Amino acid sequence: MSTNAIFTSTPPITRRVRAYFAPVNRAAAQPTIFDPSLSGDFDLDAPPSPWIDLGWIENFTRKTASKITPLNLGSPGMAQVQVRDVVGATVACRFKTWGKLSMALAAASEHMNLIIPAANGTANGSGSKGLAAVSLQSGSTATFLAMTPTDAATFAPGALVAIDEDYTGQTGFVGSGVSAAYVQSSASVNNDPDYLRRVTFNVARVASVSSSGLQLSQPLIAGAPAAGMKVQTLAGFVDREGGSFFQEWSALFVMPGEQGERICFHYPRLQAMAGPQEMVEKLLLPVERVALDAAFRALPVTDLNDGQQVVCFRSFLPAAAMPA
Repeated sequence: MSTNAIFTSTPPITRRVRAYFAPVNRAAAQPTIFDPSLSGDFDLDAPPSPWIDLGWIENFTRKTASKITPLNLGSPGMAQVQVRDVVGATVACRFKTWGKLSMALAAASEHMNLIIPAANGTANGSGSKGLAAVSLQSGSTATFLAMTPTDAATFAPGALVAIDEDYTGQTGFVGSGVSAAYVQSSASVNNDPDYLRRVTFNVARVASVSSSGLQLSQPLIAGAPAAGMKVQTLAGFVDREGGSFFQEWSALFVMPGEQGERICFHYPRLQAMAGPQEMVEKLLLPVERVALDAAFRALPVTDLNDGQQVVCFRSFLPAAAMPA
């Protein structure tokens, strides 16, 4: 038997699967590409930008929907060549934690922020008209929101905030950093100046408050706020069953091996293919755990190396060879 480590090794042994997601620029049809030759050995706790760590997941299942059909020729007909009749793939998993991104991925339509409502607002299932947004000052960064002392005093440590522009009639894909919704007309969103902040993924939690502004506990997904962006406080998040918009994200699933090897599954374009659903698991009655179930359909990209249309890249990074 050959002792060449490239061809003979022990089977990969893994315990868990870790999930990472990154934005797709819907307007430009540009996904986030993961190159395992450049970043395959990244620190699992510090993924390369712009990948977002969603932690360890459960029930990871990937299925091929591709069909290979023989082309029969002659009499009697005999298979002479094979062709790919259909190319496709699906992925499913269970997110163990709830948050803005995990909820959005587990839903098939727009995911909204629950802006703290204004007084005497009209009740609405996805949130009513919000309190007036607060303007930012120059000097804001991805982790610090500069504002006047008076405005800063209206926020509290631990608050959730959404940061984005006023809606001023934009149509098409909207949202800073992430294509969060598709607007067909200004009338369809009631010309609401808060609409972009209602759907944006540019959200964070306030770590501390000072007279000069808000220190955030994590960087904003869209980076340093652009001029004209404003801030509103959130009560939480809401998704819906229905709607015409489909979430689309780039995904990376990593299986770290016990011997140092690593298996990576990169899906450049995944769209949610099921409505919101959750799983309830009994722990110690009456305590139950509620997790988010998600299912996705893979969409194609072009591999620049040979122009082929593909839906997934599976890579294997072997462990370092044992010393002689």
